[in-house]
Formats: sequence, C-alpha cells, structure tokens
Amino acid sequence: MKFATINTGNTQLYGAVSEAGFTALSPSFPKWATMRDVVNAAGLPSLAKAAEGRSVTHPNDTFTYAIPVPNPEKIICVGVNFPDRNAEYKDGQTAPSNMSLFPRFARSFTGHDEALVRPPETPQLDYEGEIAIIIGKGGRRILQADAYDHIAALSLCNEGTLRDWVRHAKFNVTQGKNWDNSGAIGPWLVPFERAEQLDDIRLTTHVNGELRQDDRTSRMLFPIRRQIEYISTFTTLVPGDIIITGTPTGAGARFDPPRFLVPGDEVIVAAEGIGELRNTVRDE
Repeated sequence: MKFATINTGNTQLYGAVSEAGFTALSPSFPKWATMRDVVNAAGLPSLAKAAEGRSVTHPNDTFTYAIPVPNPEKIICVGVNFPDRNAEYKDGQTAPSNMSLFPRFARSFTGHDEALVRPPETPQLDYEGEIAIIIGKGGRRILQADAYDHIAALSLCNEGTLRDWVRHAKFNVTQGKNWDNSGAIGPWLVPFERAEQLDDIRLTTHVNGELRQDDRTSRMLFPIRRQIEYISTFTTLVPGDIIITGTPTGAGARFDPPRFLVPGDEVIVAAEGIGELRNTVRDE
C-alpha cells in the first residue's frame, strides 16, 4: 500500500495511491488533518484498512502531488555517505568517523511530477537521488539495535543543490541546499515493515534517460541505523521528521565539464520497493 498527499483545486488531501489514481481517505479521518498527524498517531495501518475495497476518487491527471508529509518539524540530510562520493573530493582522506549533516526546509521541496526550479542567481542546479525515511516514533539517544522501530515509512528524494552557493562560506552548505522548490520528495510513503526494505536496495538516478547514479544502500558509509542513532543523540526526533540518507556518486558537478540541469530536463530517482520520483526542470 502506498500513501500520498495531493492537491486538487484549493484542497489538500491524503489517501492511498494505486495504478488508477488516488483514493481520498482524509475525509474519513477528520481527527488527522494532515499526513503528519497520521504518522504522529501511528495511523498508517488504519489508512490501509480504510482503503480496502474503496474506489478511486481522483483519477490520474486530475491532481498534483505534494511532498508526502507536509510541514515536518525537521528535515536533516546526510552528506558524503557513499565510498565513491568520498573519493570524489580527491583530498586523500579516508571516510570520516562521523557523518556530515545539514538541514533543509520544507519549502525547498516540491512533489512528484512537479518542476524543480532553477533560480536566476545561478545556473548550477544539480541533482542528488536519495532515499528518505520518515520517523514514526520519536526518541532521543536511540540505539542502533532499536533504530528501525522508529521508522514509519520510506520515500524518495531528489536533493537538488545549487552548487556554487554551497561554497559561499567556509563551514556550511545550507544556503545552497534551500532554494524554494529546488528539490523534490515523493511520490508517496511506503510503510516500513521489515529490514529488507532498507538494508540492501538499489538506488538510481536517470537524467533524460541516461543512468547517472547507481549504488546500493548496503554500501553506505553510515548505515541508516547509525544515522538515527547519531542524529537522535543531539536532537530529539519526532514523528514526521525526515532524514535524507545520502546520494551516490554521479551528480552533475562531478563531470568534466559539469553537467548541470537545464529547463526541460527530466530526472527520475528510483529505488527498489519504493518506486520512482520524476521531476522536470524550469526557470524561476
């Protein structure tokens, strides 16, 4: 079962997604205003039960996707989390003992099938395909052995980056990572039920049909269990928080010359068992 947040007219709804379209479930659960409330209440099983036997309420092409969990308290991104990504920096350093992290704001992401926006201040819009995990049970100082118990669902992310802006300062990348609608999350949430959904799955990114990124989660320098443990050491994770878990080598900046995104490009991020996140590109 897959669950999404969609926009139709001036209304935002959450519900179940099938090949035929979208089945609105939010009218049946007025106590949960948004998908964030559903996750906070551990309500995905209730949605799944309610979806059984229901007809599609919104056929394909009659709605647009929003990010699956609106207005999360935190979106935390993990940087340089695959061996070849570490080697890309050509600084001779082995993998660090601790992960690099940075925040993103919800408005920096758009939904599936929407356009990533290239701003007029720079042409260096780049792609980064990643897996997103949605926290279902909050906690502090979570042990790795217990980490998967805190995941509600999985999604996909194109963690779009304005490359020159991540180098504007000495110690941070935040300003290159938070342009409005520069990245995407979606299309949907896949409930997390077993370790096999994360431990060793393939993650790819295609640009205009060309394979650019291709790796497996089993090769992460900092596995997802470790990410949850480390992040929850310094901040309390709450339901609806999103962790963007790291991108493989092959982003446009690493080509010679760089191959940044331009209007009209199509980027597809895909992962086994989760699906495909598709976005085009337009100028602001």
